Amino acid sequence: MKIEFNGAAGCVTGSCHLLKVKGKNILLDCGMYQGKDEHDRGNESFFFNPKDIDFVILSHAHIDHSGRIPLLYKQGFKGTVLCTEGTLDLCNVMLADSGHIQEFEMEWKNRKRIRQGLPLLEPLYTSKIAQVSMYLFKGYPYDQWVEPFDGFKIRFRDAGHLLGSAIIEMLISEDNKQTKIVYTGDLGNKHIPILKDPTIIDYADYVIMETTYGNRLHGNLSSELKDFADIIKGTFRKGGNVIIPSFAVGRTQEVLYALNNYIENNMLPNVSVYVDSPLASESTAIFAKHHKYYDDEATKLLNSGDDPLWFNGLTFTKSAEESMKLNKIQKGAIIISASGMCEAGRIKHHLKHNLWRKECSIVFVGYQAEGTLGRNIIEGAKKVRIFGEEIAVNAKIYNMHGLSGHADQNGLIDWLEGLRAKPEKVILVHGDSNAQQGFKELLELNGYSTFIAKPGDSFIPGKLPQKFSLVRNKIVSIVNSVEDLDAMDKNLLLDQIRDAIKDI
Repeated sequence: MKIEFNGAAGCVTGSCHLLKVKGKNILLDCGMYQGKDEHDRGNESFFFNPKDIDFVILSHAHIDHSGRIPLLYKQGFKGTVLCTEGTLDLCNVMLADSGHIQEFEMEWKNRKRIRQGLPLLEPLYTSKIAQVSMYLFKGYPYDQWVEPFDGFKIRFRDAGHLLGSAIIEMLISEDNKQTKIVYTGDLGNKHIPILKDPTIIDYADYVIMETTYGNRLHGNLSSELKDFADIIKGTFRKGGNVIIPSFAVGRTQEVLYALNNYIENNMLPNVSVYVDSPLASESTAIFAKHHKYYDDEATKLLNSGDDPLWFNGLTFTKSAEESMKLNKIQKGAIIISASGMCEAGRIKHHLKHNLWRKECSIVFVGYQAEGTLGRNIIEGAKKVRIFGEEIAVNAKIYNMHGLSGHADQNGLIDWLEGLRAKPEKVILVHGDSNAQQGFKELLELNGYSTFIAKPGDSFIPGKLPQKFSLVRNKIVSIVNSVEDLDAMDKNLLLDQIRDAIKDI
């Protein structure tokens, strides 16, 4: 058994890890690099032969985790993509949309290349290829064990990050012993609208863990939501618009949930909200379809007859013509548009028409990767270049971490502490260098053995003696069955037993 790291190793995007077990090659995610990561690494090629891959186990539908699956298919992958039912439905629209963006951007670049007498370029993949690649997907419910091949079982657990997002448990039976690897995917932020909190896992021998906010804490969500309403009111009083660059899938629905609360409770009467993203429209419908994933609060609202993702004054724009009309609105509009990092899509047009206006507000509600337009804006750029034109940044800029879909440092450590015993190793991925180093230091202070995976690194899980592995699993089972011990006592007891066995 061996794990090789490349995507989201030493960076935030492009999630992709190769697990070799029992003669099979298994990818954990196959995501697209974005922002600076794309510039530095490129998306055109893989560090393995796609024809050799047997399975892709997909944690969730965000493009930095799923976005190169059509390219994998295009280059020869004909295996199976395993994911949750929600992820399958979201990928069905998101990957086709990604292919459309690839085609559109390459068409724009090629018009320039024709004038320059340069050879034409191909998109990474087309919308059609993305649609065909969906035939490789198989969706499963949460909490059900699946055995893709003999001696390898997986189970998807709710990660609370996005509709259908999953923590992946893997049970590997090899050399007469069983090893459990847990891959967190992206862990969700606690208490965010609509979705449940991340599932606590009972135990793991090894954990591959994201660290996006490994050195940062989010603000108080309740306080930020109140501030959000105040930002909208203040902007409207000044005669401006509120522009929200938002990921079409996840953050858009959470923003709609918050606005629904304001409008239903007359905190923002007679407001006009425009969701200017065909993908956001389609994904919102998928959210409505999979209401079984909702948390208790959202379920209660739905059962009372209040659709938490719909309210009077909400408009979903579809055509490019409808989108362009929004740029003529001078005041009193909330425009939610993708992409969330401002790298592509209709949001760039809305920024071009509103970013230079002092009376307007730009509200960021998601992570901004290094090197993206969104990151440049929140870091205080006075001017930015949009469609080849320099635009002054005069609007008021807000960055709301509380609505982030990622767990902060406390959320990450709390989830890890929920394990009944410390893993043999915690492998850190999916974070910039500062976030990973900060989280590594915190883990080591708390007694965890860990390392930060870099591109090209590999890890061979330690060959524990068979007797130790069997005894450890038995002890975990016994201790967890003792009802009169609380979680803290169980963890302490397991740590003492684990250390004692290792000393023998």
